[in-house]
Amino acid sequence: MEFFEITGGSSLRGEVSLHGAKNSVLPILAAAVLVNGECILHNCPNLSDVSRTLDILNKLGCTVTAEENTVTVNSSNISSYCIDECEMREMRSSILFLGSLIGRLKNACVYLPGGCEIGTRPIDMHIKALKELGAEIEEKGSCLCCKARRITGKKIILPYASVGATENIMLCTAVSQGTTTIINPAREPEICDLASFLNKCGARIRGAGESEIVIEGVEGLHSCEHTIIPDRILASTYMSACAATAGDIIIADIVPSHLAPVFPYFNEMGCHIYLDKNLMRITAPKRLKRVKKINTLPYPGFPTDSQSPLAAALSVAKGTSVIKETVFENRFRYVGQLNRFGADIEVNDRIAVINGVKKLNAANVEATDLRGGAALVIAALAAEGVSTVDKINYIDRGYEAFENGLGRLGANIKRISNGKENEEEKSAKYYRACCSEQISAHT
Repeated sequence: MEFFEITGGSSLRGEVSLHGAKNSVLPILAAAVLVNGECILHNCPNLSDVSRTLDILNKLGCTVTAEENTVTVNSSNISSYCIDECEMREMRSSILFLGSLIGRLKNACVYLPGGCEIGTRPIDMHIKALKELGAEIEEKGSCLCCKARRITGKKIILPYASVGATENIMLCTAVSQGTTTIINPAREPEICDLASFLNKCGARIRGAGESEIVIEGVEGLHSCEHTIIPDRILASTYMSACAATAGDIIIADIVPSHLAPVFPYFNEMGCHIYLDKNLMRITAPKRLKRVKKINTLPYPGFPTDSQSPLAAALSVAKGTSVIKETVFENRFRYVGQLNRFGADIEVNDRIAVINGVKKLNAANVEATDLRGGAALVIAALAAEGVSTVDKINYIDRGYEAFENGLGRLGANIKRISNGKENEEEKSAKYYRACCSEQISAHT
């Protein structure tokens, strides 16, 4: 078991680059299943969620190699359409294999996904849409058994701009008959990146990032080479760390338009942002100003994934800020741990009222989820004294060697292993062992 030891109280200074987007690479890896050939993906971050996804691809019969930040997936000899429950329960994005397996093999046997406990995140829209496209889906407890004689395009209207549902529809219909139109799709940059990858493979998708996505089904997809877009959530996390510590940093490899939804709030906090092509410099005042109100919304609204790190910065702002979380009902689980630093945050339902304090004090805390864990690291950087952040396995799901990136900005942060295994890890290991025995018994 590992944790971060952080000595806070210093302003961040320096330059850092972004790795590839977690929320882009995972659906693209699932999309590689559709390709009867080899896909070479550059700028793939070394994340625990990526590692788990590569394990799934291996077990499906794909050939996978990884060298530094380049991953090669060859799905020519894919031999299975089943993913066991142990792997599915590890991360939410595993549900995207539902669409790609149906699209490629017309069969899929998967389980309800897991991931960080930030909300229920139902997959009703996924299942309803796939059924409308021609898939037969039988639910047996947490198991989803799916088959499709053919996938035929049609108009799908999403009641909510769900990222996962949009991606599953795109994956299922890229190789299909007819034309599929998605009304009210998610518009995130990661959706555009998935469409770009599929189009390089021979798909015919237009309208990604707009109010309608049109997919003209093709007979098959071919090999391609693709570079994953930079991680906009990582960029906003660095921005929050800079703001919280009265820093002055440069972030390289950004796409400015991807960060447009967060810029106004940092300006409101008194930060200055300078853009030059793919470079951004952000300077923070000695004491941040409050932000009147933030509502998290689907893109191009303020991203829910950026909410937790920004809340950590606002905890030391002058005045009272309000954040309304509209996407995930349990996104504020981290607040109790953040208040251990001396922050003054009250949560009522989905609204957090942040009463800024002059300073934070060192604390020993535990990450409750991926983005909440990043918020605790930011609070520790701003606090006076030595803090520890435990359960950083959550953080490793979305930030590649987070301590190294922050270290380049002058942060005093160390990753330490205490050689102990907590009860959650013991339980997960036991569960995986039981699953392996079950799989062996059926093969």
